[in-house]
Amino acid sequence: MKKIKKQYVFAIVVITVALFCLSSVVFSHCEIPCGIYNDAMRLEMMAEHITTIEKAMNQINELSKDAGKNYNQIVRWVMNKEEHADYLSDIVTQYFMKQRIAPVDDGGGQAYQDYVRKLTLLHKLMVYSMKCKQTTDLGNISKMREYLEQFKSAYLGSGGSASEHSHEAEKKD
Repeated sequence: MKKIKKQYVFAIVVITVALFCLSSVVFSHCEIPCGIYNDAMRLEMMAEHITTIEKAMNQINELSKDAGKNYNQIVRWVMNKEEHADYLSDIVTQYFMKQRIAPVDDGGGQAYQDYVRKLTLLHKLMVYSMKCKQTTDLGNISKMREYLEQFKSAYLGSGGSASEHSHEAEKKD
């Protein structure tokens, strides 16, 4: 009996470690730095996650109106909504905040103001991502879209495209 119990514990530990390793490979960008960045893709992924969260909210709201609620489907949509909110937050922190936005010394200049603006917008995106996990209020979706557009503008500057920005960053790293 103890041998079987040890095998189960060992199997659970192995599976947990494998899932942890797999999740870090699948969901995060390397921190070597590798010099391979695709800002356009990340910005598009963020927009796609927002759209997915919105669809999940709409499905939850619609399924919740039904007298014979299908709780399994509601739970699946809630889990999907939460998962995509987490993905969006991971892009904000793991990609942009850790790797793409370099700290700037507080000299009161424009570079510092730009830095604070970008971080503020990313923080707002994460806060509204959290609010989307807590509720099905579609107003949170509007706020996330608004802040994502503002961040794109602040991050890319006027007239810049994400693909050009990615290319320039690769040359610097």
